[in-house]
Amino acid sequence: MTSVTESSRKQISKTVALFGEVLADIFPDQNVLGGAPFNVARHLQAFGLHPCMISRAGNDALRDDLLREMDRLGMDKTGIQCDPTYPTGQVRVHMKDGGHSFEILPDQAYDHIHAGVTHMMTMSLKPELAYFGTLAQRGMESRLALDKFLADSKCPRFLDINLRSPWYNKHTVRRSLLRSDIVKMNEDELEIVSDYFKISDKTPLLKAEALVEQFELSCLLITCGENGAWLINRQHEVFSTTPAENTQTIIDTVGAGDAFAAVFIIGLLNQWEMPVAMQRADQFAAALCGIRGGAPQNQDFYLPFKQAWQL
Repeated sequence: MTSVTESSRKQISKTVALFGEVLADIFPDQNVLGGAPFNVARHLQAFGLHPCMISRAGNDALRDDLLREMDRLGMDKTGIQCDPTYPTGQVRVHMKDGGHSFEILPDQAYDHIHAGVTHMMTMSLKPELAYFGTLAQRGMESRLALDKFLADSKCPRFLDINLRSPWYNKHTVRRSLLRSDIVKMNEDELEIVSDYFKISDKTPLLKAEALVEQFELSCLLITCGENGAWLINRQHEVFSTTPAENTQTIIDTVGAGDAFAAVFIIGLLNQWEMPVAMQRADQFAAALCGIRGGAPQNQDFYLPFKQAWQL
């Protein structure tokens, strides 16, 4: 029988390298650290894996906030490069008429991730899974660094597409899909991507199946908000979740997709059966919608899931 200590060691040994943006949402009254790769990394850390963010922050107060938060969470900081010129990534949140809009600022530190440093970091990590998205591909330097990251990562590649207007185009989407094994997108993104590649089949399932074939994906995962998620793989098998039962009030849906991605990745690395991985990912994402923001401040939030899933 495997002891708890041995089980924990096996879990901790699972390294996930995450390439992309770390940024802060700048509200009128506070700054909130986020960005899809960072949110996913926080969850992986809380569930006992070894996530390593490969990103770049400015030499500024927001970088200090980021490093303090990573220290608090016990996260590996070695992949966070320091940029002497450009600021730590920011998203300005504009409040108006009871709602809000987001402005993703251009030319931030994460647009200038250094390829050489990324190469050395990735080679030393030897990750079991590599995660990336599209936002950090808008700058030439970071695109070159991503090239090194993906070339050096001899492991499955997980694309969490996260299309953020106006910072994507057909070329970025194509090059991302061509380098991916596992792809996650939401229903709206499936429509955008299908239109790019002139996939005119009427049903979402047929569109997803065509993308799997065209880009030789292992699987394509589609999230549907409160209606759960579904997946199609190269063998044309389809798996779906039933919507998670959630009796709590929805506070906001910020970071729900990142929460889903994190638990799905945990399922992949722990070789959970696909329906189990998807249902647990949906359950965790639904629970996150009951709190404010993209990740819980109190790590006790994770305990019921860790106990139930024996992590």
